[in-house]
Amino acid sequence: MKIKFILKFLLLILLLGCLGAGALYYYLNQQVQQTLLISKPQLLTLGKGQSARKILVELEQQKIIGDIIALKILLKLKPQLAKFKAGTYELLPGMQTQQLLDLLVSGKEKLFSISLVEGLQWREWELQLKSQEHLVFDATTDAGIAALISDLPGQSIEGWLLPDTYHFATGTNAFTVISIAHQKMRQYLEEQWHVRALDVPYANSYEGLIMASIIEKETAVPSERPRIAGVFVNRLNLNMRLQTDPTVIYGLGPDFDGDIKRKDLKTPTPYNTYVIKGLPPTPIAMPGKLSIAAAFNPLATNDLYFVARGDGSHQFSETLQQHNQAVKQYILKK
Repeated sequence: MKIKFILKFLLLILLLGCLGAGALYYYLNQQVQQTLLISKPQLLTLGKGQSARKILVELEQQKIIGDIIALKILLKLKPQLAKFKAGTYELLPGMQTQQLLDLLVSGKEKLFSISLVEGLQWREWELQLKSQEHLVFDATTDAGIAALISDLPGQSIEGWLLPDTYHFATGTNAFTVISIAHQKMRQYLEEQWHVRALDVPYANSYEGLIMASIIEKETAVPSERPRIAGVFVNRLNLNMRLQTDPTVIYGLGPDFDGDIKRKDLKTPTPYNTYVIKGLPPTPIAMPGKLSIAAAFNPLATNDLYFVARGDGSHQFSETLQQHNQAVKQYILKK
């Protein structure tokens, strides 16, 4: 009888234990399925060395999650869920507590982006990088840029960064973005150099990059870029000056007031293609892929001139007489 009693007692204890474990599992499962108490996206930054329990307390105090007793129990039962990684994370409305825990363990930080636009100069990109609050632009950045420039032809970073949208985690040094943009430019430049028209008059790919920057500044109409490239290549082949206003403006630098004047065209600078022959010493802007492709594969025409029509497009001419007539029509309105 005693043995039967003991067995029944043990079975009862086991049953109660199972019921208790089941109730605990149900309770914990209900808690981790609770949604976060936020109505709009929020950023959460975890520093290195912060304990999971302390982070949960802070989340409770910030009213992002509710009662954390169940979560503390869960972290005890599943210690792998307490291995939060430092970083900045995005919390979204509707996110469940379990998803929050998984996110903090995964280390998948919120990525921010910056779009560096073709046709702008390095000084404009630099200001944009410095104004991005999630990027770090400091002495380390400056040192990296200086080292990069020291290895570049012309000792200038102008033109050497590929326009694109770049993604990064908060706290990323700006030089990381700059370095990626530079590598992407080098890669694309070499790709286009290997598929270039064999008769382009460039000694190397860098001269093609310089030409691409001029094309970029001359037109925003994609279909015109190969034809404008053809005009400049024709002029180079005939030993004619390029005579392109954007190079003059670049040479004037901060002194340019937005209105190019006749005296500006006569002011000697290394970039004034009304004065110098051939290409300027460095690019004058950051060219995009279309302009680079056009520089290496210009359209074969007899055009030597073009003038803006006033609608963003250009009128092309083969002779000076045709060009003068186009200037009268579109510039002088005669």
